[in-house]
Amino acid sequence: MSASPDVSVVVAVYNTMPYLTECLNSLIGQSIGRERLEIVAVDDGSTDDSGAELDRFAERYPGTVKVLHQANSGGPAAPSNRALDIATGRYVYFIGSDDYLGEEALERMVACADEHGSDVVVGKMVGTNGRYVHQALYKENNPDVGLTDSALPWTLANTKLFRRDMVEQHKLRFPEHLPVGSDQPFTIEACVRARKISVVADYTCYYAVKRGDASNITYRADHLARLRCAVEIMDFTAGLLEAGPERDAVLRRHFTWEVAKLVQDDFPVLDRELQRELCAGVARLADAYLTDGIRDAMDVKRRVRICLAQAGAVDELSEAITAEKANGAPPFVVEGERAYARYPGFRDPRIGLSDRCYELVGEAVPGRLAQGTELLASTWEQEGDGITYTATLRLPVLGDVDGAVLRLAQGAMPASADKPKARKLPKGHELPAPVGAFTTELTDDGAATVLRARIPLERRPVKLGARVYLDVAGSTYEIPVRGKGKPMPLARRWGAYEAPYYARAMVNPKGRVVITTGPLYPSKPSLASRAKSALARRLKSGSAGPKPTGSPTSRSKRK
Repeated sequence: MSASPDVSVVVAVYNTMPYLTECLNSLIGQSIGRERLEIVAVDDGSTDDSGAELDRFAERYPGTVKVLHQANSGGPAAPSNRALDIATGRYVYFIGSDDYLGEEALERMVACADEHGSDVVVGKMVGTNGRYVHQALYKENNPDVGLTDSALPWTLANTKLFRRDMVEQHKLRFPEHLPVGSDQPFTIEACVRARKISVVADYTCYYAVKRGDASNITYRADHLARLRCAVEIMDFTAGLLEAGPERDAVLRRHFTWEVAKLVQDDFPVLDRELQRELCAGVARLADAYLTDGIRDAMDVKRRVRICLAQAGAVDELSEAITAEKANGAPPFVVEGERAYARYPGFRDPRIGLSDRCYELVGEAVPGRLAQGTELLASTWEQEGDGITYTATLRLPVLGDVDGAVLRLAQGAMPASADKPKARKLPKGHELPAPVGAFTTELTDDGAATVLRARIPLERRPVKLGARVYLDVAGSTYEIPVRGKGKPMPLARRWGAYEAPYYARAMVNPKGRVVITTGPLYPSKPSLASRAKSALARRLKSGSAGPKPTGSPTSRSKRK
């Protein structure tokens, strides 16, 4: 190995067998070659076989692997700092000792940094074994990204390539007193100091592993430890960046992830004093850093929870979490062009939160509407030769919903509507035309709107989806009626006696209600038309007449 390798890979290790072996093998096997690579691994007082495994690799690859052993420090910061002190590569790269790299990862990232003069290169990361990794940054290769024009603030782990001259120039090190999140201050400052940050998105560089026992340190920290870390990281960011778009871009991420996780589903069962401490901590951060821009950019569920914590409304916060977990999202209150999520505390003068905390502000709502739309009953009504499909639905909206209708629509919905199970219609989109004496009745039951609709069926063979159309906050949403688990009315015969039709309500494979009509006894084609169709099929297949006796086919059959 040369005196100055291209890249030093830092591995902080504590009890990560057997994952450590795969991690080290992925480093040794890098396509960049061992002569351009230095691996600096620090055993932070492991009590399993991790230390022995590191020594085995150091003995086998003495020119590449350096191993240090130290007493346990309680986190990855101290071993990472010690490795940085002895690293000699032009670049330094950090990897979790339970994760592993794609074979060409280091070669591609170093080449990117050299080509573009990058101080930081982010290689595409994916999660394994159910570990979540934010993917928005990896849509395409990009030689120059920033904090405000990309998803970089959502990717603040230190698992990146850093130019070591920049690291040493600014004396970047990890805060050793933070039990979790110690990589974030390092990464944030590096991104602020960097002349250029690049993204390698066309190759999976990093595989982040969630251990089978969920023992990664990120999953083990308690609530108060996570609160202290969030406070310190956000204060550090505020000291590094002046108030403005860049600071908001980073702190929005922290409010959405780190702060919101302090008031998630387990909050209602915590000790009362711990609940108060968490709310006080959230309030301290919100008072200091929750700008209108950050607040409005958050989804309404997280926004409401943070605002209730900021107001010290412990009971209402617990109720909001418990009710949503048990019953799904609360109904929307629609008032003209505005809509509000009716969580606890909404317009409660004792709490004093503004309507803006509860308002739907530019966020996607199809999923919430689909989740709360419930088919209560459906049946047929027959009168004379006609038949009408009737349905009663519960809609998760209150207020100005006079335009809500049920229609039968032809054609499949776009695949983009499958995940949220509904969709927002583009401006100017026309709804399916009403049929016959179409009627709709809307009733406010205090918790939702009940829609009762009667749709006469036309005498023609069709297959139509039952869909609700609803205006919320100035946009129209199309919500397929879901019938899974609901009894469907039996098929009916209807129409004139001499030419009867059938009407059938069924649930398709996606769980949506579909109405089908058609002739009960389809007319048979005449003898002449059947003969003509048969002749056309024979001509198309090339078998209009007998084959010559001397044809290859005939000879092969005689053999």
